[in-house]
Amino acid sequence: MSNTVTVGRRLIPFEHIAFVEPFDPATQTRLQTGRPFQARIVLINRDSVLTEEAPDAFAEKHGFRRLGEDGIVVNPAVFFSVEAFEPAEGFNPAKAYRSRLLWRDRDGEMQSKLLLTPPETVLAVAVRGDEAPSAPVPSTTKGGRSRRPQASSLRPQ
Repeated sequence: MSNTVTVGRRLIPFEHIAFVEPFDPATQTRLQTGRPFQARIVLINRDSVLTEEAPDAFAEKHGFRRLGEDGIVVNPAVFFSVEAFEPAEGFNPAKAYRSRLLWRDRDGEMQSKLLLTPPETVLAVAVRGDEAPSAPVPSTTKGGRSRRPQASSLRPQ
C-alpha cells in the first residue's frame, strides 16, 4: 500500500479519500467523455474524482473495506462513526436507507453518506474492520439469555 493514489495525472493522498463508490455514466447526462469511468473517489471534503478502476479492484489494491449492499469501499485510515437512519418528516428518499456513515473533513465539519447497509454491519466493517457478517448468528442459553459467539469463531481460519 502506497500513501498516494494516482488517477490520471492527479496524485491524491490516501488520507484525503473517504470512500469509493460505483459510478454509472448513464445517470450523468452532462458528462461527455469516451473514457470508461467505473467509480467515483469521494474525498473527505466531499469533492470527487472519477476513475476507470472498479471499486472492488480499488479496494483490493489499496486495502479498503467493502460494504456489499451499497457497493462502496471505505478507507480504513478515516475515523468513521455510524448512525441508524430515520428519515425526517417531509423527507421521502427514493431508496430504503438504513444507516448514515459520518466523518469529519479537514475543517472539522461533519460529512455523511446515506447507506442501504444496516448500521450494525457498517459499524463492524467501516469502524472495526471486521469481515461483513453473512447472517446474524443468534443463539441462546437456558433461560433465554443471548450468548454471543467468541470473536475467534467469527473470523475464518
